[in-house]
Order: sequence, then C-alpha cells, then structure tokens
Amino acid sequence: MPNPLRDPQDRRLPRIPEPCALVIFGVTGDLARKKLIPAVYDLANRGLLPAAFVILGFARRDWGDGDFEDLAREAAKKHARTPWREEVWTRLAGNFKFVGGSFDDNDAFDTLTSTLDDLRASHAIQGNAAFYFSIPPGAFPLVLKQLERTGAADNTVSGGWRRVVVEKPFGNDLDSARELDDLVDDVFTGEDVYRIDHYLGKETVQNILALRFANAMFEPVWNSNYVDSVQITMAEDVGIGSRAGFYDTAGAARDVLQNHLLQLLALTAMEEPVGYSPDEIRTEKLKVLRAITLPGDLENNAVRGQYAEGWVAGEKVDGYLSEENIPAGSTTETYAAVKLGIQNRRWAGVPFYVRTGKRLPRRVTEIAVMFKKAPHLPFHAYDTETLGHNQLVIRVQPDEGVTVKFGSKVPGTGMELRDISMDFLYGEAFTESSPEAYERLIRDVLIGDKTLFPDAAEVEASWAVIDPLEAFWAGRKPHPYAAGSWGPAAADEMLSRDGRTWRRA
Repeated sequence: MPNPLRDPQDRRLPRIPEPCALVIFGVTGDLARKKLIPAVYDLANRGLLPAAFVILGFARRDWGDGDFEDLAREAAKKHARTPWREEVWTRLAGNFKFVGGSFDDNDAFDTLTSTLDDLRASHAIQGNAAFYFSIPPGAFPLVLKQLERTGAADNTVSGGWRRVVVEKPFGNDLDSARELDDLVDDVFTGEDVYRIDHYLGKETVQNILALRFANAMFEPVWNSNYVDSVQITMAEDVGIGSRAGFYDTAGAARDVLQNHLLQLLALTAMEEPVGYSPDEIRTEKLKVLRAITLPGDLENNAVRGQYAEGWVAGEKVDGYLSEENIPAGSTTETYAAVKLGIQNRRWAGVPFYVRTGKRLPRRVTEIAVMFKKAPHLPFHAYDTETLGHNQLVIRVQPDEGVTVKFGSKVPGTGMELRDISMDFLYGEAFTESSPEAYERLIRDVLIGDKTLFPDAAEVEASWAVIDPLEAFWAGRKPHPYAAGSWGPAAADEMLSRDGRTWRRA
C-alpha cells in the first residue's frame, strides 16, 4: 500500500520495488555473472530491494538451487561495486532458485512456471516477476513462445505483474525489429516490455538532461546559431573477445551505432520535454530520431573500417581476421563513422559526426559540442594562432564528467591567447559514487519506471537510419586501420573536406 504521507512525485527517497522475482535466462553467461548478479547484490547492499525477493536462474545446467547460489556468490564478490558484507548476502541466501533446461524443452518451462507459482506462497512474491533475456537475440522468439504457451507472461493468470527485459540489438534491421515487436507485444502487453540500453542507465547520460534543462546558461546557445558541429565518439581499446559468433553477423553499426550512439544523439538534440515522465521524454527523442537524415554522398560521408594487427597499450594484438572463429575474408566492420543531419529548425545545417570503433588507442565515450568561432577577434592573428573552437564535452566513460574548453590569455606582457579547460568530475564533486547502469535499470524494471528504456517506435526509427547505411556498405570491403590508431584515414578525410578535424578524445 502506498504511503499516504508521501508525494508520489517526490524522488528524493528511493522507491522500493514490490515483492517480486527476477528470472534470468542465460544466467551462466558473462552478462549475468559480471553485471546482473553483482547489480542485484549492490541494490541489496543499498537497501533498494524488497524483503520478499527471489532470483530464479534458467540455463542448460544440471544444477540445484545451491549450485546457482554458489555461482551467484562468487560473481557478486568478484564484480560488485559496493563493499562485500556477509550480512547482506545472508539476507539474499535462500532466495536463489534454479531451473535447468534448454529453450525448446517444454518440461523445463512447465517447471519454471510452477516454480513461480509456488514462490507466491513460499516467498510471498504475489505473482510479480520480471524476465531478463540475457541470451542471444536469435533465441528471443523461442523463449517468448514458451512463456506464451505456459501462461507465464500473462498478468491475469499470474495474479501480479509480468515484465520482460530485452537486450539489444533488437532485431538486425527494420523488418526483423518489427517482427520481434509484434511477437513480444503479443506475448506481453506493450507497457510490460523493457528494451534495455545500458548506456541510458549511466549517470553522465542522465545528466545531459540536467545540464541542458536545469541551467539557463546552456540552452540559449544550444542551436545552429551558435553550434558549429557535434561529435559523438565511442572508442574501445579491446577487440571482439569471445563475441565472434555474434559480432561477425552484426558489426559496429548494428552493435553500437543503432542503439547507444543514436540514443546519445537524441538526448543531445531533443527539445525540452513538458515534464520528466517516460512518455514526454520519449516523445521528444522520437522527434529527433525521425528527423535524422543521411548525406546524399555516402561514399565520402559514411566510413567503415576493420582493424589490422598493431599495438595497443604497448602490447601487440592480432587483426580482426586473425581473431578466433572469424572467417577469412570477413567484411564485417569494427569501425564506423557517419555524418548525420537533423532536419528541424534548431539543428538545420549542423553536422553530427558519429563514430565508434574497436582496438582504438583508449576507451572513451564522449559527446563534444563544438561552438562556432567568434565572428570577430580584435587581436593580432599571430596571438590567436592556437585558439580553437569553444567546446562543451560530456564524458560518459571513463572519468565521468563535463569539460568546458575556452580561450584565455597566457600570462605575460603580450596578448597571446590559447585554449584552456575547466573540468567537472563526478568522482570529485560528489561523495557518493555513481551506481552501475544495471543497478539503476534493474531497479527501474522492478518498480515499473520506463523513463530510461527506448520504446518500439524509437527502435524502428533508429533502424530506419541504419538500414540505408547497411545497404550502401553491402558488398564493399571496409578500410583497414592499424590496431592502436584512431581509425582509417578515410574518417579523417571525411571531416577535413568540411574544414574540421576529429577532437582528440
């Protein structure tokens, strides 16, 4: 029962979910072990889980509940963000259940459903359960049909709420995304579907809205009158690791550009929402995604690359074609850079340069708003030779924070000007460390808050941008680039033709 003395709009006190279960499909995989289970422990450590809470794992293992609990304990101790406290784990212990089986095993799903039914009485979860799909996208339809067959996805049958969390990529093009949308909305109600993009759970990404709409100093210049261009970069220094099977069928554009980077672009470019609610924020993001246009000259403004052998952090690494389980002659891109436009009054004429890549010099994700140069400088040209564009840079990861870059006089008797930076770092400004993205997002699923989850229309609008790129790139070989470099030369040439350069991230 809600607290009658508490304003439901007051978010200063965190909401605690109702009694419920979290069902994780693929619980033995990397995502579950390194992110989901540690996030559950961290939520418990912060007092953000209900007393009646169960984690139910499903995987192809001949395990009992104790085996699953042992795996969960090891994963939490190794990967949790918050300090290990035995008393916290003691409260969670006994709330781990496991069902073994494959996705085409009817008996296993019948057992899963009966187990959830039993938990209503034994653990007082009231029929509430969220299903997390920590599984390959190709398995989504099979699991959804099993949940439909058993009635496990039906709110009426369960006597509580049933929600589903689907990891990206949601489909591999617009048509497959629509097919999956139809299926998942048929099995669950549309309001119970949570398409997770973990980037939206990062504190710095959420701070984009605060930075823009809570401060009068930024919004007046956040438009084509003052902004020269915007650069959005997601660079990784690692290769594909053990993801060869997935990555070679997806590539950088489908894996990152379609979801993470277009969502960052939408948050950067959106109009101010009427209020801070899921529907109002999604309305404004969707307007931006539908206004994105590709350049007419894709040959010079859409660049794919594939890393060759090279050196990263002083270590020699193999090229993509030498990675394990990658077919010889693969044309899958590990780097993508594209020039995008937004056809609305605020952003008309402002290019948005978006790039992502693996085996780059370092790991960094940032949004750089590059402002136009002053129309007139009353200084001698040789005093301003090194003066560049004013910049506002939002660092999503690592070293989360904001940098403002502007011109200043160099101390001395002359009037020499050069760029300096003013930094805000989350780790220095606040005593509380930022929660992991999955902490925030799992809790939001359990309390039913969809603010940070893209809906079907956003996913489809994003695929409408990516599909023409994939069609243009089909049959073309990506540009090679040395591991440890910032990508192929063609990406630098793309900006140089516009009289610009990539910001050194």
